[in-house]
Amino acid sequence: MTATSASTTSAGPAGPDIGAPFADVTGSEASLRRFLHGLPGVDQVGCEARAATLGTRSIKTTAKAQALDLAIRMVDLTTLEGMDTPGKVRALSSKAMRPDPADPTCPAAAAVCVYPDMVAVAKETLGDSGVHVAAVATAFPSGRAALEVKLADTRTAVAAGADEIDMVIDRGAFLSGRYLSVFEEIVATREACVRPDGTEAHLKVIFETGELQTYDNVRRVSWLAMMAGAHFIKTSTGKVQPAATLPVTLIMAEAVRDFREQTGRMVGVKPAGGIRTSKDAIKYLVMVNETCGPDWLDPAWFRFGASTLLNDLLMQRTKMTTGRYSGPDYFTLD
Repeated sequence: MTATSASTTSAGPAGPDIGAPFADVTGSEASLRRFLHGLPGVDQVGCEARAATLGTRSIKTTAKAQALDLAIRMVDLTTLEGMDTPGKVRALSSKAMRPDPADPTCPAAAAVCVYPDMVAVAKETLGDSGVHVAAVATAFPSGRAALEVKLADTRTAVAAGADEIDMVIDRGAFLSGRYLSVFEEIVATREACVRPDGTEAHLKVIFETGELQTYDNVRRVSWLAMMAGAHFIKTSTGKVQPAATLPVTLIMAEAVRDFREQTGRMVGVKPAGGIRTSKDAIKYLVMVNETCGPDWLDPAWFRFGASTLLNDLLMQRTKMTTGRYSGPDYFTLD
């Protein structure tokens, strides 16, 4: 089966068996390798030039104000440190619900992203606010653990109330060509996201693109994760540099666009790590709009994984509404 012939399949119902249309591709290591290595190669020069061009787009006035509010709504406000405490998670959750307490018109963030042991704290604080709780799992950030440990990690977070699971792939397995192992691990993790009542946490699959070495690998792993049932594909853990970049995110955006054209199923994209300014966030929004189309300009399909971006968005928003810049310490530091 080739990337072109995949268009004859349908996405099928939502659920852990979503990879069924690709059963002929994923039935063996050899067939999966043929499929992934049969994808069109990435023109590195062309990709980087395209990303640079999109990064020069300028939007102003009303469009910029709308972009700032949209970017705020797309932020997964994140704390993933060994020194995280319940108090810090409660404060972060409160900020996600009311990013600017002085301005009730400011939208809420999309989610709070924490370690599994902090899910219950975030869930209790957020209540029915509509802000989601995301949990990293599967031995984040290295992914170096037995599958049983990774699945237990996932089930713990889901049982605690996580709405979303951010898993990391085994980069060592992928880079050594054990694609089927990576595929099966993603499938198993999505199955672990299903609750006893049949509902499921959405699964974001983290690639750690800074370790994948080539753009071709980014395209291959994007298709691999989508075929395995990922709801989102995510660039990075934020623990490895380089993290998110415009060229890498462009390749992933092209992949979700092409996957939808060929299967009818939308998959979200989440760049994470290193996106710190409103100017950077707007570049990503422009890229998504021009590559995938406006359907992806929604927190259901595009997110920013960030810990410091939100404050800059708030500073720029305040400048546009009041005409005055707020100092960097005007908003809480996370």
